[in-house]
Amino acid sequence: MGMRRSFAVRAGALFTTALLTGALTALAASAAPAARAADGGKGFTIEDPRITESSGLAASRQHPGVYWTHNDSDDGPYLYAVDSATGKTVARITLAGVGTPRDVEAVSIGPGNEIWVGDIGDNLGGTWKYVWIYRLPEPAELVDQTVKATQYVVKYSDGARDAESLLVHPRTGRVYIIDKKEDGGHLYEGPADLSASGANIFKPVAPVDLWATDAAFSPDGTQLAVRGYFGGISYAWNGGKIKREGRLDVPLQRQGESVTYSADGTKLMYGSEGAGSAVVAEDAPGGSGSGSKSPSGGGGSSASEKGGGSSDTGGVTAGALAVVAVCAVLLGFRRFRRRG
Repeated sequence: MGMRRSFAVRAGALFTTALLTGALTALAASAAPAARAADGGKGFTIEDPRITESSGLAASRQHPGVYWTHNDSDDGPYLYAVDSATGKTVARITLAGVGTPRDVEAVSIGPGNEIWVGDIGDNLGGTWKYVWIYRLPEPAELVDQTVKATQYVVKYSDGARDAESLLVHPRTGRVYIIDKKEDGGHLYEGPADLSASGANIFKPVAPVDLWATDAAFSPDGTQLAVRGYFGGISYAWNGGKIKREGRLDVPLQRQGESVTYSADGTKLMYGSEGAGSAVVAEDAPGGSGSGSKSPSGGGGSSASEKGGGSSDTGGVTAGALAVVAVCAVLLGFRRFRRRG
């Protein structure tokens, strides 16, 4: 009994050491690109104490290095322009001409430097008969100011629902929404031209295999990135007939609520709620790195990733998973010793 226990203790210690070494190696490998991204003004921390529930993110094309964000709810009709070089807010925009926002969940930049804001959240699971979208011109000068916005009423052809993903195609200007369902949702397409005088009916056009918290088009409109709390999926836009291409390397965050492409399309920027939240940069599919697992196997996962599954595990960084594994082994080892 004593020999078996001694062997088990030594084996457990060796196994734990091996896992810990692997975890540290993975974390070091993942930290190196993050450091390079920070040097390039990519990843940053939102410093504004007023921004405690950053729920949407959009890269400005008119103001390089600036990202638009907003709070989730209970804040008012505000947008914040954050300079990624410093993490500081350089302008707060007050939307005029709209009602009191209920649950603002997303922001997107469309053609002509127009900002689109999605007041589309419904945490009560579809109790609101309609939701709103706001459109406003992006200011040429970044100072605190009030900007007139246009408000659109949105309804879904198959009934009310919760959603957190609003995206505007950068070439056509067409507006899309992805609803938020734990077992996977759908991509909804709006009318070619939204009307400010009546309800705009959005219709489902394709399934999305994720519990989606945000989504974004690549700057050229050929790629669609969808994120959830613990993973993400890359789709080829394919003229609206989306085709799943692989998983996204989504960082482990406190409450991952937002994603946008960088203005040059080389990075995917992942945001989270919480005061002083970090925006993490990862390589975008087809960009300078391997943010998406290639179907041909170059980045890891193969074409088998194209299969179904909507468990919101489209890809979490290896370092984070290694740390979780180490913690689990250490906890089990301690329990084993106590039982011994």
